[in-house]
Amino acid sequence: MTRQNVLVTGAGQSVGRSMAEKFLARGDRVHVCDLDQRLLDGVLAANPGLRGTVCDVGDEAAVARLFDEALGWLGHVDVLVNTVGISGPRGPIEGLSFADWRATMAANLDSMFLTIRQAVPGMKRNGRGAIVNFSTGSTKTVMPFRTPYNASKAGVEGLTRTLARELGPHGIRVNAILPGAIDNQRFTNVITRIAEQSGRSVAEVEAEQLQFISMRTKIQPAEIADMVLFLCSDAARHVSGQLIGVDGNIEWES
Repeated sequence: MTRQNVLVTGAGQSVGRSMAEKFLARGDRVHVCDLDQRLLDGVLAANPGLRGTVCDVGDEAAVARLFDEALGWLGHVDVLVNTVGISGPRGPIEGLSFADWRATMAANLDSMFLTIRQAVPGMKRNGRGAIVNFSTGSTKTVMPFRTPYNASKAGVEGLTRTLARELGPHGIRVNAILPGAIDNQRFTNVITRIAEQSGRSVAEVEAEQLQFISMRTKIQPAEIADMVLFLCSDAARHVSGQLIGVDGNIEWES
């Protein structure tokens, strides 16, 4: 495996951090970013080989600064992993604000446009590259009352497939990951909130959520990280334009 220069967004915790640490352990040079200074400091302190930048990847100027810092020591980016995403507002469309819609689009879709636009010129010069974008299993179930989230992630998938065609002649591969119920703090918070609102136990609510997953399982961050490392490796040199679920097969969401 050739040593690569890797940039991972949203790497302060959960899947983003797991990926960054696995790339680093493999011998790659890794630059990370996160919006939360505390989380970024934590992952950098635990992994002295990493370098990082505090960045709002939905902001054009902030992304330009991120790449200035990353390219300042990496020189170029071989691998870009776009992990950042927010859940956005919940509710009927007539009750949603345009500000919440725009914030969701900025975090989930604009961010990927901005980072990919920065990374591609160097990849084209080198005749190779791998880009992995994070979508969601919810694009398959299209859960009601999550319009901004579902629309933004459907946009991620359109962006991924379009760029796979556009960039393929330059040796650049573009794929998307569709995660399921990730076993992290975000999932725990959602289950806990539903349990408190409904007067049920956390275990009952979790079992209810998992009944819509064929394998009745949560997904570990390391499982998703392993798939991403495969997609960015020589073993996947001809895998591009794919939307890959790591979700135990999500059937439905209520």
